[in-house]
Amino acid sequence: MTTLAEQAVGSFRNRLEGRLVTPDDADYDQVRSLWNGAIDHRPALVARCAGPEDVATALAFAREEHLEISVRGGGHSFSGASVCPDGLVVDLGDMNRVEVDPEARTVRCGAGANLGELDAATQAYGLAVPGGTVSHTGVAGLTLGGGMGWLTRRHGLTLDSLLAADVVLANGSFVRASEDENPDLFWGLRGGGGNFGVVTTFTFRAHPVGPEVHVGLFFWDMGVSADALRLIGHVVPGLPRATGVLMGVGMNAPPEPFVPQEHQGKQGHALIVAGFGTAEEHAEALAPLADGIPPLFELRSPMPFTGLQRMLDESAPVGILSYDKGLTYSELNEDVIALLDEYLPRKTSPMSFCPTLHVSGAYTDPDEDATAFGGLREPMYVMSCSAMSPDPDTLVADIAWARALWTELTPHAANVGGYVNFMAEFEEDRVRRSYGPEKYDRLARVKATYDPENVFHRNANILPAVAI
Repeated sequence: MTTLAEQAVGSFRNRLEGRLVTPDDADYDQVRSLWNGAIDHRPALVARCAGPEDVATALAFAREEHLEISVRGGGHSFSGASVCPDGLVVDLGDMNRVEVDPEARTVRCGAGANLGELDAATQAYGLAVPGGTVSHTGVAGLTLGGGMGWLTRRHGLTLDSLLAADVVLANGSFVRASEDENPDLFWGLRGGGGNFGVVTTFTFRAHPVGPEVHVGLFFWDMGVSADALRLIGHVVPGLPRATGVLMGVGMNAPPEPFVPQEHQGKQGHALIVAGFGTAEEHAEALAPLADGIPPLFELRSPMPFTGLQRMLDESAPVGILSYDKGLTYSELNEDVIALLDEYLPRKTSPMSFCPTLHVSGAYTDPDEDATAFGGLREPMYVMSCSAMSPDPDTLVADIAWARALWTELTPHAANVGGYVNFMAEFEEDRVRRSYGPEKYDRLARVKATYDPENVFHRNANILPAVAI
C-alpha cells in the first residue's frame, strides 16, 4: 500500500467539497466494491467528488503524490478498471443529477448516474436516451464506449445521441466538447472511452419512447439448438427498425414466474423482441417466427419501458463474479452455429451464456468515421462470451470455457477486436483491431493533444501519438 503523508491527505480532504474515503473508514470496502465481484482492488484513497472542481483537485493531488488514477462512474465494467489498486479513485457516483428539458428534448446527466436514474427522469416526460440492457449500468462508461441496448435499432448507440460533454483534463483544465467546441475531442469521446479526460456531465438528445412497450420472449431448448439458431438468424435481420432484439444464446431458463416450472433451469436459446410501435405492429413483426420450429415456451406482453430496462437485471446482479470476451458477426452462419452447439453444453455455471444483440437500422445511419466508435456500422450480431458465477472455482472453469469458445469463433468474426465495452482484458493488439488502423491513429492524435502523458490509461488504452 502506498504510504501517504498524513498532512498531505488532510490537506486534500479539506480542499474537497465531497468526501475522501481511506482504508480506515468503516465503509471503505463498500465504497471500493464493484459490480464485478471478481475484482478486489484496494485503492489508497477514494475521492467522492461533489463536482468538477473536486475532480480537478483530485487530479492535482494525484500528480503531486505520483499516484495512479482511475475514474469511476457506475463501476459496472467487466474489467474493473475504475478502481485502481494502491492509487486514487476519482469517484463520480455522487454526481448523478439528471435534468430534462422536455420542450427541447434534451437531458443533462451527471457522470455518476446509472441507466435506471436516467430512465426514471426521462420517462416522466415520455422520453428516453438509448442505453443498455441492465438498469444499474453506469451512463458514463456505457456512453464513452458506445452504448448498445433495446433502442439501438431505432435510435442508434448512446453516443449517437450525445450532444455535448463537459470534461476535466489531466492538467485540471475545464473544457466543453461538442460539434462546435473542441470537435476533435468530441469525436474521440464518442467511442474512445475514458482516454482523454474525466467527463463530468453529458448532454443528450432524448427521443419519444413509451411509456408502454411490447415484448415477445421465445425460448427453445438445446435439443433443437441448431434449428432454433437458424430460425433466429433468418427472422431477426428482417425485423423492423422499431424493434429491439436480444438473444440469450445458451442461457438457462431463469426461475421466474413467466417460465413454466417444469422448464426452469433448462439450457437453450432465448429471443427477446421489444416493440416500440403498436401491439398490431409488434404482432406482425413476430409473425415469421410461426413458420419455424415451435419454442418450448413463450411470453407476449405489454410492459412499461422502465420494466423492459430492468428485465435483465437479475441475469447480471451486483457482485456477481464475471468475465467477458466479445466478437461481432455479419451473420449466424453454419460454422458459427456448429461451434455454439459444440461449446455451449460445456459451460459449468447456469449463469454463463452468450448474450447477443442484433444491431441495424439507426445503428447503420452514421458514416463509419463520424465517431470514434470501434465497430463496423453495418447490420451486425454483437456477441459476448460471458462467464458468470457466484462461486470462484466455477468462474475459473467458465473463464477457460469462454476463452476457448472465443478463440474458436474468431476466424468467423467481422471484427475480432470486438466491442470495447465487452472487454474484460484490454490487450493492446485487440484494442487496435477493434478501432482499425485509421481510427486508432486519429484517436492517438487526439490523445496526444488532450492527455499526452497517458494519465488516463486504465481503459481500452489509446497510446498518444509521437510527434514527428
